[in-house]
Amino acid sequence: MKAYIFPGQGAQFTGMGKELFETNAKARQLFEQADEVLGYSLSEVMFNGTDEELKQTKYTQPAIFVHSVITFLSTEENQVPEAVAGHSLGEFSALVAAGALDFAAALRLVQERALAMQEACDAVPGTMAAVLGMDDDVIENACAEIEEVVVPANYNSVGQLVISGSNEGVEKASAVLTDLGARRVVPLPVGGAFHSPLMQPAQDRLRKAIEDTHFRPPACPIYQNVDAKASVDPDDIREKLIAQLTGPVRWTQTVQNMIADGAAPFVEVGGKGKILAGLVRKIDRQATVEQLQ
Repeated sequence: MKAYIFPGQGAQFTGMGKELFETNAKARQLFEQADEVLGYSLSEVMFNGTDEELKQTKYTQPAIFVHSVITFLSTEENQVPEAVAGHSLGEFSALVAAGALDFAAALRLVQERALAMQEACDAVPGTMAAVLGMDDDVIENACAEIEEVVVPANYNSVGQLVISGSNEGVEKASAVLTDLGARRVVPLPVGGAFHSPLMQPAQDRLRKAIEDTHFRPPACPIYQNVDAKASVDPDDIREKLIAQLTGPVRWTQTVQNMIADGAAPFVEVGGKGKILAGLVRKIDRQATVEQLQ
């Protein structure tokens, strides 16, 4: 089954979507709709903004979502997918591709998510670090032994897990994991402790917006971050989407489950660096990943 996958933060770049806007009438209409929904010209930021502007959460998340979804919706070859998944923010794009959310409703949720996360980051400082070359269970056990807040946040691929938490918690965990034999522990240039308990205020704020949004049964299964399992029930999808802000992104397990269920090929939608394609191939070297840009 053909599986469409959608990237999260880190997939932004200056000029994203500009060619689509200039050459595709449907894409142009959707960009104009996005600007209207948001109340400002996101397209101007996407097409001409600086790297620093695009790194601001209030722009980054809507920009990546809009680029991914418009790329998907405006491609003539687009077919109804047989399975979808998205990495963190990308889960919202996946929900639109599967027909569970419409474009405008999902964009409003993404905007609220970005503002809620920024507010949480401003209130309680936090950070993240990538741990390379170490088994997941060793990292999980080490984090559990540290008094300060630090948890496994992104299971990106085999041998690559991102931890998240308070500055002190991540610093202590990084030292412990280095001593335990991690190949590398790399601090990430992020503005907060995403997918950790420190995002609880953002989750509380986003919950009402998600609960007030209409979700339809998706046209295909969506494999969600928090448990890596296929979901088709709107109520289940909604609850897992709420849990996502403080829960881990189980991308490794998601890809493994999709492959076990017959996903082939994977089609990465949007972005420039083929971020997810690289992760999928690290998880399963036999996996085929195409690119839709």
